[in-house]
Amino acid sequence: MLIANVGDCRAVLGKRGRAVELSKDHKPNCTSERLRIEKLGGIVFDGYLNGQLSVARAIGDWHMKGPKGSTGPLSAEPELHESLLTEEDEFLIMGCDGLWDVMSSQCAVTITRKELMLHNDPEKCSKELVKEALKRNTCDNLTVVVVCFSSDPPPKIEIPKTRVRRSISLEGLNFLKGVLDSNE
Repeated sequence: MLIANVGDCRAVLGKRGRAVELSKDHKPNCTSERLRIEKLGGIVFDGYLNGQLSVARAIGDWHMKGPKGSTGPLSAEPELHESLLTEEDEFLIMGCDGLWDVMSSQCAVTITRKELMLHNDPEKCSKELVKEALKRNTCDNLTVVVVCFSSDPPPKIEIPKTRVRRSISLEGLNFLKGVLDSNE
């Protein structure tokens, strides 16, 4: 699978219930992006490119790019990430910053996996993530797409119960007795 990303959208892989980010958000205050911006004559002010734009890379926003063929601080060049899918890879969530501003990647994977186990419908999962982001008062545009890699719902993950033994030192036990005795 090849992921090409520009801007503040994110691609997250659901891998047996675990979130794996396959892209990074192109924010101007990210060190590598800030250095690239400054090298090309731009500035990062209060987290914004040239004090105006909250992304360091974008396909639109032509007013920030300069004349055709020029190299301005706003880039349309995507970052590429190639992954070899395995049987553990269950689905992919692609969403814009309206989702990720109010929800972690892991939270989105957990919600999507739970929904897929109920109805196995990626379109309903996308709508559920949008509804959840709206409940969390997202303030940005909101687009979500869920892509499943299998026609079957994700399997239930069994977490083996482990017996945990706890002990306390004699010194700790005497300290607790002293605290309890002084409260009487």
